[in-house]
Amino acid sequence: MVRQIGLLHTVGFLAGMFRNLFLETIPDVKSFHIVDEGILKQLMENDGLTPAIVRRVAIQASLLMESGADLILFTCSSTSPAVDTVRNLIDIPIMKIDDPLADKAIELGEKIGVITTAKTTLKPSIDLMHSRAAEKGKSVEIVSTLETEAFQARLNGNVGEHDRIVKGAIDKLSERCDVIVLAQASMAHMVEQTQGSFDIPILASPELCMSALKDMVTQED
Repeated sequence: MVRQIGLLHTVGFLAGMFRNLFLETIPDVKSFHIVDEGILKQLMENDGLTPAIVRRVAIQASLLMESGADLILFTCSSTSPAVDTVRNLIDIPIMKIDDPLADKAIELGEKIGVITTAKTTLKPSIDLMHSRAAEKGKSVEIVSTLETEAFQARLNGNVGEHDRIVKGAIDKLSERCDVIVLAQASMAHMVEQTQGSFDIPILASPELCMSALKDMVTQED
C-alpha cells in the first residue's frame, strides 16, 4: 500500500509545485523530496548520462527508500534512461514523471510534437515515446523542437521570455501534429496559458502523473 512517496527533483522549484499537487490530488499520501540540482548540472556538462550520474541517481533513490518511501517518483525527464537501470537496484516501484504523459499522447494521436528546452531531455523524451508506443503495438511519428534559449531565460529568472519562446514553438508545431507534449515539468504552466488558443491537445507531465498516482492509490484502497 502506498502511503509515502519520495520524489527526486533536479530543479529546485519543482519541490514546491509537487507539494501543492499532492495536497490537491492525494492529500492522504505523504510526500517528501530530495532536490539534487547537481544531477542536471552534470547531465548538461556531459551532454547526457554517464556512469557517475547513474550512480548518483541510484544513491538518491536508495536514500528515498531508506527514508520510508513506498514508491519513488523521478520528476526529471533527462534522467529517464537512468531510471531503467536504477529500477533493478531498488526494492520499491519507481515511476518516471513522463510515463503517463507518453501514454496519453500516444492515445491521442500518431503524430506527436515534442517540445524541450534542455538539450539533455530531447533524446530521452523521444525514446520514451517510441518505447511506450511499441509496448502498445503502435507506431508514432515524432516532430521535435529544442528551444535552448527558453531554458537559458528560465535559468536567468526571465519567465516571460521563456513562455514567449515556448508559445512560439507550440504555434509552429500545432499545424503539423495531432498532439503536443511539453516534455519538461518546468513548462507545465503553459498548458493553462495556452488553453483555448490551439485546436489540438497540449499536454504536460505533472497533472497527468498525479492523476496516475491517484488512480494507483485509490485502487489499492
